[in-house]
Amino acid sequence: MESVVERYLARIESGCLPLGAGVVADYIPELARVDPDRFAVSLVVHDGHIYSVGDSDTQFTIQSISKALTYALALRECGVDVVDATIGVEPSGEAFNEISVDHSTRRPRNPMINAGALTAAALLIRPETMPTAPTTRQEWAPHLDAAFARILDFYSGCAGRQLSMDAAVYRSEMATGSRNRAIAYMLQSFGVFPPHPQATVDLYVRQCSVRVTSDDLAVIGSTFANGGVNPRTGRRMVDGQIARRVLSVMTTCGMYDGAGDWVTSVGLPAKSGVGGGILAVLPGQLGIGVFSPRLDEHGNSVRGVRACRLLSEDLGLHMFTVARESRVTIRSVYDGRELESADRQRTPREAGYLRAHRERIRVLELQGDLTFSGVESVVRRVESLRERADVIVVDLSRVGVVDDVSRRLLVAVLRARGDHAPQWVVVDPDGVLSRSSSSRRTAADDSIDDGDAVITSSIAEAAMAAEDVVIARADAPLSEPRHPHPASPHTEGSPAQ
Repeated sequence: MESVVERYLARIESGCLPLGAGVVADYIPELARVDPDRFAVSLVVHDGHIYSVGDSDTQFTIQSISKALTYALALRECGVDVVDATIGVEPSGEAFNEISVDHSTRRPRNPMINAGALTAAALLIRPETMPTAPTTRQEWAPHLDAAFARILDFYSGCAGRQLSMDAAVYRSEMATGSRNRAIAYMLQSFGVFPPHPQATVDLYVRQCSVRVTSDDLAVIGSTFANGGVNPRTGRRMVDGQIARRVLSVMTTCGMYDGAGDWVTSVGLPAKSGVGGGILAVLPGQLGIGVFSPRLDEHGNSVRGVRACRLLSEDLGLHMFTVARESRVTIRSVYDGRELESADRQRTPREAGYLRAHRERIRVLELQGDLTFSGVESVVRRVESLRERADVIVVDLSRVGVVDDVSRRLLVAVLRARGDHAPQWVVVDPDGVLSRSSSSRRTAADDSIDDGDAVITSSIAEAAMAAEDVVIARADAPLSEPRHPHPASPHTEGSPAQ
């Protein structure tokens, strides 16, 4: 059954597909062959659950998104001091492949432009194992293989599955990579890294040629959102300090010379790639992966940028949004046996039936101010209870504020219909489900009526309504005969003679 979150992502998809602007990265011949109309959005929440729509199983090359990962690996292997001595962290305001360095230090300005990414890759080719002056590929190939094996293991660990390299894209980029070679030799002349520019370019192109899906990008994003621990596997890839540093640099530099507009309008640490991917992160909450090959003038996916804007606006994901979100949205979950019996006169048959079937009532107590990341887990919990309940009570009496997208998700769940769908009872004494701050609010989007749920002001009223539902759904009527009479010889068998 499609979840309400997946239905929401499908709306994002329908809002992005009509965009036909942009062109594929045809300066790399192999990338010019991709289908420009592919599109996918994936979202991985704090516990590793994946939502996705579109071509989420289509593989594409990670390209420049790899820069953030290799930077993280260099920090882990070489240490912050060593990396900082060779790569800056300042925005460049330049295109990703600009041939430039800081005028005073001669270091690349940040690890998200090609000069900085090449330097990060060079740091992973361990100097002590490298020939002093390699002249042939045979001399440095084993050292490259070892470095790339570590890179691939790290990428795979962040994605939660074994990744691989696209050999055709690798060959295509190596055949057309003159600009990267020029940058590498420039950096060598400045003494930025050891004298093996050819090996560095080779390793960098390999990392750019790793194949991923939008699901993979979202899992990678959730790994960094989770302080460096993959929420699906539990494997720690980097410590929290490195995760924070990488996200900081992604925020200011990840979208190149479009970074300022991105931070203002979307407000998420992100990294794009000319393969059409975008990786975005909301620290502490979720990771986003988007794929669409048509690129804008900055080298960012046109549809991908649009999708991230919509997600940020609708779900309130901007990292500077002030919210008093509770870390524990679901306070408790229990069944009707823990509810106090409603203060209503029941017939003996009704009371007996309720004693035997009160577990068919399920109660979710929520608390705090509800935003998307919290309500998403509520939606999944509710959907898991559908088959085991005749009635579900959602207690909002401890909830302060419900933002607009969370309200729409809750209402969508309450409106869901299907075979054996449970009846909903909502405890909403303060009317939080009917308040909205959005000027775009419509009755169809986020309002409920008596056909959707029974709205009560207390848990006692909710218990009464829930018991009524259980009795009404009994297999046979439970009401007592209206005029019972004692048995007589003429009440059974044949008529009196």
